[in-house]
Amino acid sequence: MSTDTGHFELTRTLPMTPDKLWHVLTDAKMRETWGAPEEGMVLTMEVSDFRVGGSETHRCGPADAPDFTVDTRWYRIDAPHDAAFTETVHIGGDTIATTLVTYRLSAEGTGSRLDVAVAVSSFTGPDADGEFKAGWEAGLANLEALVAKIAA
Repeated sequence: MSTDTGHFELTRTLPMTPDKLWHVLTDAKMRETWGAPEEGMVLTMEVSDFRVGGSETHRCGPADAPDFTVDTRWYRIDAPHDAAFTETVHIGGDTIATTLVTYRLSAEGTGSRLDVAVAVSSFTGPDADGEFKAGWEAGLANLEALVAKIAA
């Protein structure tokens, strides 16, 4: 099977300054709170080394069987402005995709604008791009809800 590629960008405006949003966006415990894409799913951080060159591993999926393992590698961290990292997704011992993710934060009024760019290389077929986009959209909806709660 060949490698299929795709790319998408998502933007959110959030009621939190870039400094505060940076923490919510990058802290391992905070990511566990907003990162799972839907109700009944979990994201559990197993290893977190948030620094340039650092690696992380988390598991995600249904709460009773988080079968996806995600290996993250951080390449750029310029708090609170931008970050770039890869995520390689495995299930059942097979690597199914690698993504390159870039966060960009900028002040907008009293809050922040968050731009997320994701490049997907799928090793399982062309549908992965849409699946990753749906997952990111759901995770960012969770982030929006969490930020609104914290900001209230």
